[in-house]
Amino acid sequence: MTALVARLRAGSSFLRLTLATLALTLTGCAAITAGDAPVTRRAGTANPPHSFLYVGNSFMYYNNSMHGHVGLLARAATDKARAEHRGVSITISGSGMDWHDVGSYFRPNAVGRYSFVGNNEVRFNPAGRQFDAAILMDCSQCPVHPTLRPVFFEFAKKHSDTVRAHGAEPIFLMTWAYADKPEMTQGLAEAYSEAGRLNKAHVIPAGLAFARSIAIKPELNLYVPDKRHPSLAGTYLAACTVLASVNGINPVGNSYTAGLDAATARHLQQVAWDTVQAYRQPAP
Repeated sequence: MTALVARLRAGSSFLRLTLATLALTLTGCAAITAGDAPVTRRAGTANPPHSFLYVGNSFMYYNNSMHGHVGLLARAATDKARAEHRGVSITISGSGMDWHDVGSYFRPNAVGRYSFVGNNEVRFNPAGRQFDAAILMDCSQCPVHPTLRPVFFEFAKKHSDTVRAHGAEPIFLMTWAYADKPEMTQGLAEAYSEAGRLNKAHVIPAGLAFARSIAIKPELNLYVPDKRHPSLAGTYLAACTVLASVNGINPVGNSYTAGLDAATARHLQQVAWDTVQAYRQPAP
């Protein structure tokens, strides 16, 4: 890890390669954020989705679930029109995209029918479609695994089509490299960006945010001891990246810090915002 940081800080070939990939993918980002699917809202625009189905695995559910942190960040944001965020998380330990029956998650009067609000009161949501968007992720290695990579692209399309068939917008959450395998960053970024391009779907560059934070502040540990799952700081960084990417809200200065010290939270907020700005272009 120390050697990686030294290379990144020195503008090494690894960083140049990552930036080169970003430059290539930026040309496709207009298509990624624009999309032409028949949905009511589009991520990254002035009219972003407000209700989300998070579909993934333990990378999402660690630290009391990523969707909860995004919701608290949104609640503390000043731009209330953009920041509205209701999330439901459906995760399976160790799962890939192919483990999930996404169509069943949109069945009527089931997932999302009610929410817990206020003093743990149950609120019944209006009948009909419960989600504006589904945030999808694959297993941590699947998009770069020689056997599972084709499965990633197969189910990225299958689930995108299913989500759109239910009047919602598909969004991909780009995951991060293992702490001891930083070379995964490049492959994951390429795979998720290509899936976004092929399916005209928005991509949240959380994996690139992890790499940026490590390059700038290597002493901040974004992982638990298994070197894969996120620490609280890692989950918070991913949540800030979701808010910045999907809602188009700059998280810098947000009062919700997840219990992290102010300096750490601000660093992660800034990294999330800078990463999103480097990754995407406004839709035409």
